[in-house]
Order: sequence, then C-alpha cells, then structure tokens
Amino acid sequence: MDEPLDKLDLRLLLELQKDGRLTNNELGERIALSPSQCSRRRTRLEAEGYIRSYRAHLDREKLGLDMLVVISVTLATHNRDNARRFSQLINGLPEVLEAYALTGEMDYHLKVATRGLADLSKFVNDVLLPHESVQHVKTSIVLDTLKTFEGYPVMMPGSRHGDSAR
Repeated sequence: MDEPLDKLDLRLLLELQKDGRLTNNELGERIALSPSQCSRRRTRLEAEGYIRSYRAHLDREKLGLDMLVVISVTLATHNRDNARRFSQLINGLPEVLEAYALTGEMDYHLKVATRGLADLSKFVNDVLLPHESVQHVKTSIVLDTLKTFEGYPVMMPGSRHGDSAR
C-alpha cells in the first residue's frame, strides 16, 4: 500500500516536475533534505507510480511542427467496437499529441501538430474522414497559445486553490 504523501514528498515532486534531471544533491539543496533522503523518497515515489517517467520537453516549432490544431470528432456509431477502432486509429498517429473522450456534443477532442495547412488537410481528408468509425470532423487552428502544460498542481490534501507544496 502506498504511503501517504507528506509536504517533503510534494516539494520533491514539484521540483522534479520542473526539472527531472535534478541530481539528489541538487534536489536536497532545494528542499532542505540530505541527498540520501532524496534518493530514498524519489525511489519510493517512482515505485508507487507517482513519477511515471522522465522526458525531454522538445520544441514543437523547431521540429517544423508549426501548426497546432484542435480537432473535434463525432463517431459514426456509438458502440464499444467503433470506439475501440477509433482508439486504435489515433494511437497509431504520431500527429495526435493528446486525445480525450468527452461528454456532450462531440465524442472526442484531439490535439494535433502538423507541418502546415497541406499536412493538416491530408491528415483530415486522407486519414480521419475516410475511417469507418468517423462521422464528422471539425477543425480549429490554434492562433495563439496562452498557457501550455507545465505540470500538475502539487498541493497538500485540503489545501486551498493556489496553495502549493512550498
């Protein structure tokens, strides 16, 4: 069974979420713990699944993926097999950065990155629309990004909005 998280665990998670390359020495300096304590806590948090992986955050535009699009999809039929076929389709498409099943008018929202309008057109017209599971697609090109995902809010249980582990 997982140990409950204390304030030091939350501070460690907050710092690692900002920079997963921190050594235990650097982490210890930031949260006022010994490197060996940081190592033990980090290992436990990894084993318990709080830390799922470490990744490099790449620059989408430097990679030539200068078009970011939100695509809303309605399925042709609403049954488990059709949803599974659609899920298999999008999980095999590297252009799809994130995908969400929704309640409401649309069934799915996809966050997609392409190299421009021509690639977006091919993606929608040659990949999504012809697929047997898809009935309707609506695209919205992102004009400006106001905020990107920089990590989850790390707070003590019962904390108020804006209170962090610091």
